[in-house]
Amino acid sequence: MESSLDLELILVSLVIIAGLIIAIYWFMRRGKEEIPRNKQPLLVDYAKSFFPVLLIVVLLRSFVAEPFRIPSGSMIPTLEIGDFILVKKYAYGIRLPVLHTKIFEVGQPKRGDVVVFRYPPKPKINFIKRLIGLPGDEVVWTADKKLIINGVAASYQPDGNHQTLDRAGRKISVKKLKETLPDAEPHDLILFSSPTRPGKFIVPEGHYFMMGDNRDNSSDGRFWGFVPEANLVGKASLVWMHWNWLEGGDGFQGGRIGVPVN
Repeated sequence: MESSLDLELILVSLVIIAGLIIAIYWFMRRGKEEIPRNKQPLLVDYAKSFFPVLLIVVLLRSFVAEPFRIPSGSMIPTLEIGDFILVKKYAYGIRLPVLHTKIFEVGQPKRGDVVVFRYPPKPKINFIKRLIGLPGDEVVWTADKKLIINGVAASYQPDGNHQTLDRAGRKISVKKLKETLPDAEPHDLILFSSPTRPGKFIVPEGHYFMMGDNRDNSSDGRFWGFVPEANLVGKASLVWMHWNWLEGGDGFQGGRIGVPVN
């Protein structure tokens, strides 16, 4: 979920600029006869018109919920390419926009949550993965593609097949499983027949270990490490629209609207 524009910074900057224009104009006109709105300077008129709208957008986007689009298949079958999701920004605490400093504690991440976070190597890029390991956990990913967390193996139940695309863009059917992590609700994942690289990961304090549900096609904690708590953005809630306009995409899918992210 990469963007070349820092929309958050742009919106906050516009709110500050509009607010300063209004404040300076008020200070300069203090004690003088009020000028009708239609005769005020155009810049001041625009500032007064856009300031409340921009402020509401910033407050909602920063502290309540923010929309994101899924551009890759790393979370298939839970999230499909072209899903537009709503993310609860307050789920793991209230943070200041742009600075990302937490000012209020609200809740703690739980194993199994689908989390949006700022990608540690490039914090301007947002990633979405499933939270597998909590601070202090020992996570083992085995050669036969199973998870063992603090010595307790996750359980796996066959759940049919899932139609998806391979790396060449060809439609294929892959094995779908229902995975149940320790102390978490079951969720779906898919596995290809390709080999994997096993590993053991000790999650540092203040960090989290993330993996994609498309286990064989996900750039996640197995390859680039752990996510600091300060990088958490929010918890994925539901799909509010699906539209994949890319070549070979499935276009608009009304049946995806309102699907909860579990």
